[in-house]
Amino acid sequence: MSKPPKPEKSKPSKEPKLEHSEFSGEFEDEGITVLVDIFREAGTNGDWTLEVISQTEVVTSWEEDFDTDQAAWEEFLATAERDGLKSFLEEGEDEPSVH
Repeated sequence: MSKPPKPEKSKPSKEPKLEHSEFSGEFEDEGITVLVDIFREAGTNGDWTLEVISQTEVVTSWEEDFDTDQAAWEEFLATAERDGLKSFLEEGEDEPSVH
C-alpha cells in the first residue's frame, strides 16, 4: 500500500480575518441598491469600519471608525437620508469617495 500524499501546509494569510456586522447587507431605495459593509478585525473589540459599495463597484469609505456597528449603521442611514443613495454611485475623477 502506498501512503497518501501529505497535505500541503497553507501559508498564513497576511490579510486579517474580518467580522461583518449583522447590519451589513444590501440596502435599496428608489430603485438604487448598494451594499453596506460594516466590519472589524475578527476576534477583537476594535472599532468598526463602514464602506458602501455601489452596483458599479464604486467604494465609499468613511475616514473615521465607529465604536459600535450600530453607530456605523446610523451614520450610513443619516448620509443616505441627507444625500440620497445617488451620492454613492459616482466617485470623483481623481480619488475615491470618502466621508
